[in-house]
Amino acid sequence: MSDVYPTMDTMHPPESPAVDPVDPSATDAAPPGTAGAPPVPDGWVRNVVLFLGGQTVSLFGSMLVQYAIMWYLTLTTKEGTVLALATLFGFVPQAIISIFGGVWADRHNRKYLVMGADTAIAIATFVLAMLMIQGTTDLWLIYAAMAVRSASAGIQTPAVSALIPQIVPANQLLRINGLNQSIQAAMMLLAPALAALLYANLEIGSILFIDVVTALIGVGFLALIPVPTLKAQGGDRPAYFADLVEGVRYVNGHRLVRWLLGLFFVVMVLAGAPGFLTPLMVARTFGEEMWKLTALEIAFSVGMMLAGATIGWWGGKTSRIRLVLLGSVAFGFFSIGLGLSPALWVFLLFMFLTGVAVPAFSTPSMTIIQEIVPLERQGRVFGFLGIVSAVAMPLGMGIFGPMADVWSVQVVLILAGGLTFVALALALAVPTGRTALADSRRPDSALGYGSAASEEVAASEGAVADAAGAETDAADPAQQGRAT
Repeated sequence: MSDVYPTMDTMHPPESPAVDPVDPSATDAAPPGTAGAPPVPDGWVRNVVLFLGGQTVSLFGSMLVQYAIMWYLTLTTKEGTVLALATLFGFVPQAIISIFGGVWADRHNRKYLVMGADTAIAIATFVLAMLMIQGTTDLWLIYAAMAVRSASAGIQTPAVSALIPQIVPANQLLRINGLNQSIQAAMMLLAPALAALLYANLEIGSILFIDVVTALIGVGFLALIPVPTLKAQGGDRPAYFADLVEGVRYVNGHRLVRWLLGLFFVVMVLAGAPGFLTPLMVARTFGEEMWKLTALEIAFSVGMMLAGATIGWWGGKTSRIRLVLLGSVAFGFFSIGLGLSPALWVFLLFMFLTGVAVPAFSTPSMTIIQEIVPLERQGRVFGFLGIVSAVAMPLGMGIFGPMADVWSVQVVLILAGGLTFVALALALAVPTGRTALADSRRPDSALGYGSAASEEVAASEGAVADAAGAETDAADPAQQGRAT
């Protein structure tokens, strides 16, 4: 690897295979996160600007259309069944396709997969727009377009997450991931307002064309970025389903990845799903005025945007596992705070803080996976993460939604916050959780400061980490020789 692409090489002796920071028995032929990957080119800043610029434009168009479609269905049908079916077609295809999308991301050029997915979205949206302009408004056509968009997301999401380490130096991953999350939060802040303005002045068919244009802009930007196809190690690739099974075995056998995915799932069920009940609490407790619901969305988005930018700038000086755990604790506290809020301004404050906790939890989680998982397996791992994301939210809503009809939303939020603490305690009680927390004390570990650790951080923390490592090695012979 060249000097312009700092990797995890410093974490492992060059003469020995890489060792999993949590499971010393799991080894790879090359350092985690870099296996089979060429160096990031010198013009990586240009490539990242083009990538983030194109994805931002494409995401903004998709959000506008998503809001417009849901409002159209809500206002024209006023039927809960219609919205339930729209949610089904919007989530289930992504969960199913993510199983295969992760394998495709490891077998084919990720750039072309993202471009193909965006193109499919543009075509499906264009066809729906033309039909609706001509007066065809059958619900099944809208459901079909939503299913195509969801399925394309199942291809695009793991490919994008696995592509980022190919164009971003390892010591910049946390910053770029944080910046990307901040951009997404900004889109969440702007898209509803602009979508409302467009919906009030344009027909739904005309609004759909916006997503066609923005998707094609995203494709054009990505076409300018050189992204090589990863070569299979050890000769020819195995059969497709053998690749899929190998990915399942890898996730199941990698204790840290399995632990992170499990924690991510539980937190999304306990913290993410109840968050969707907050508009219901506002309407029931503080009033149904539209500005109050708008303020709720703004508070969350602003918190998420500021935290994403802050973590992108400052997060490299903080242990990643500690950030993940602090984010989990914050979800529990803030969920209880939302449930106990006596006034709207207190409720909005806790909603802002909940938005702050989102990047603190998700950004270091993604960065850890990008650094410890070899590049040729990242597509499948992020595919499984996509499945977790797509399944957890509907599952959580299926659990907490009916509860909010039996009890108050306040009780449901407090219960979810308490269960988050229980889940976190169990996660830290298992051996993988304890080992991950201990390993995070090492400044050059992917679980600590990773490749982004500065020299002053390494100098200030190195003595403590070495002392702690020596004590651990002395107490547990199994830790002898373990690479960080």
